[in-house]
Amino acid sequence: MYDAILIGGGHNGLVCAAYLARAGKRVLVLERRGVVGGAAVTEEFHPGFRNSVAAYTVSLLQPKVIEDLQLARHGLQIVLRKASNFLPRPDGSYLLTGAGRTQDEVAKFSRKDAAALPEYERRLDAIADVLRALALQAPPNVTEGGWLKALPELVRAGKLGRRLGALEATLRTDLLDLFTISAAEYLDRWFESEPIKAVLGFDGVVGNYASPYTPGSAYVLLHHVFGEVNGVKGAWGHAIGGMGAITQAMARSATAAGAEIRIGCGVRELLVEDGRVTGVVTEHSDIVHARAIVANVNPKLLYERLLAPDRVPAPTRERMANWRCGSGTFRMNVALDRLPSFTALPGAGDHLTAGIIMAPSLAYMDRAYLDARAHGWSREPIVEMLIPSTLDDSLAPNGQHVASLFCQHVAPVLPDGASWDTHREPVADLMLDTVERYAPGFRASVLGRQIKSPLDLERDFGLIGGDIFHGALSLNQLFSARPMLGQANYRGALPGLYLCGAGTHPGGGVTGAPGHNAAQAILADLR
Repeated sequence: MYDAILIGGGHNGLVCAAYLARAGKRVLVLERRGVVGGAAVTEEFHPGFRNSVAAYTVSLLQPKVIEDLQLARHGLQIVLRKASNFLPRPDGSYLLTGAGRTQDEVAKFSRKDAAALPEYERRLDAIADVLRALALQAPPNVTEGGWLKALPELVRAGKLGRRLGALEATLRTDLLDLFTISAAEYLDRWFESEPIKAVLGFDGVVGNYASPYTPGSAYVLLHHVFGEVNGVKGAWGHAIGGMGAITQAMARSATAAGAEIRIGCGVRELLVEDGRVTGVVTEHSDIVHARAIVANVNPKLLYERLLAPDRVPAPTRERMANWRCGSGTFRMNVALDRLPSFTALPGAGDHLTAGIIMAPSLAYMDRAYLDARAHGWSREPIVEMLIPSTLDDSLAPNGQHVASLFCQHVAPVLPDGASWDTHREPVADLMLDTVERYAPGFRASVLGRQIKSPLDLERDFGLIGGDIFHGALSLNQLFSARPMLGQANYRGALPGLYLCGAGTHPGGGVTGAPGHNAAQAILADLR
C-alpha cells in the first residue's frame, strides 16, 4: 500500500509528492492528462512553435521550493525580464517600468508621482515580506473540540500576532486596507497620473473577474508582488523552455526521490470506509489504497465530483456550493513571423521583453469588467502580451517569435445559455484587433494561434470558470478561510483526506507553497 496518493500532477501535487518521497514515503501521483504539470505546461501549438499553454510567467515560485527540490540541478533555468512592464497609450505616449528606470519614466507624467513612488514601494515591499514568510506555513486553523486541540492554533495565532505587531503602525493600517479596499482606492491615495495607476492596478485584476474599483481587489494586487526571481524581490521572469520546464524539473525531482507518476490516469471517485478516505478508483476502474489521499484539484471538484454527497459533511457541502470561482480569463498563444512594432515605441528593445499591458487606465479596466458582465465579453478588452522568445530562442524558429496573450474581461459563463465553443473564434479575433491598435501590422504577422476560453481552461485543466486561482482571492476565501474554516491546515473534511492545491493557503499562482505546506501536515500525521 502507498503512503500517499496525489490526485493531480499539477505543480503543487508534484511539489508535495517530492517532499513526501524525499522523506522516505511511498508516493503515487495520478494525472488525468498525458503530461504532468497541470496548467504549467509547454506545448507545440503550431509547427515549430512552442509556448506555455496557460500559466505563462514566473515570479511567485518559492525560492525554498526551488532549493529544497534542487530544481536547477533537474534542469530549471529562470531569466529576468529586461524590463518589467510596458504600457503603450492610445495617444502615442508610453510608460516603461523596471529596475533603475521606473521613477524617471513616471516623472514624464507626474513629478509628484515620481516622488511618491519610493515610499509606495517601501511600504508594499515591507508588507510583501510578511506575506512571503506566511506563505510557507499553515494559517491558524479554527478547530472544534477541547482546549488541547485549540492550543496549537492559539500558539500559531500568537506568533502571527507578534509578527504583525512588529510592523510600524502605518504598515498595519496599510495591510488592513489592502485586504479590504479596492486597488483603485489604494492607488488613488498615492498617485495622480493614469499610466502608473494603470500599470500597478493591472495586478489587481489579473485572474480576478472584477473591476479595479471592486473592494478586495487591492489584495489581488498585493498577491502578485510578493514573489521574487533569482533573489530579486517583486521581479518577473521566464523559465527557459516555458512553464513546462518548471513542472518537468519538479517531476524529475519527485521521481529521483522515489515517487511514482502515472499519466493518462485520472481519478473517478474516492473510497470511504468507516468514515475515512482510504483510496481511489481510477477512470480505468483500478482501485488503489493509501494512508493519505491528497487532492491537488479545486476544492469544489473534490467535494462535489469525487465524493458522493452523503459522504461530505453538511458544512463542507454548503461551503462548496458557495465557493466562488471564475476569473474572466481568455488565454491565447500566437506564432509570429516577426516582432511587433508599437506606435508608441517602434522597433525592438527591452520593452518587448516586458509584460505589455494594453489597458491605458483604471477607468478603461472598469468599463471592460462592466461590459463583460452585460455582454459576455468586453468589446474593449484588457490584453497583456508577453513575447518570451525575446528571452528564449528555443521556443520558435530562427527570426520568428511566440507571444502569450492573457486577455480580460470575459464572462466565465456566457449569458442566455450561449456557449464559448460558439464564440471562441470571434473573441480571439477581437483580442488580436486590440493588439493591432497599438502595434499596426501585428495581425498580418500571425502565423497560427492557440485559444483557451474559460470553458477550455475548465475542460483541459479543471479550472472552474477559467479560474486560475482555484477560487477567488476574496477576503472570505483567504488565509484561515481557504478553503474553509477548519480546513486551513491542509486536512480535509474526512480523516485520511488532504488538500494541496491552489484552493488552499496562500492561493493561486505557480508558487509551490500549498504543496510544500501540505506535505508538512501529511508527514506529521504519517509519523
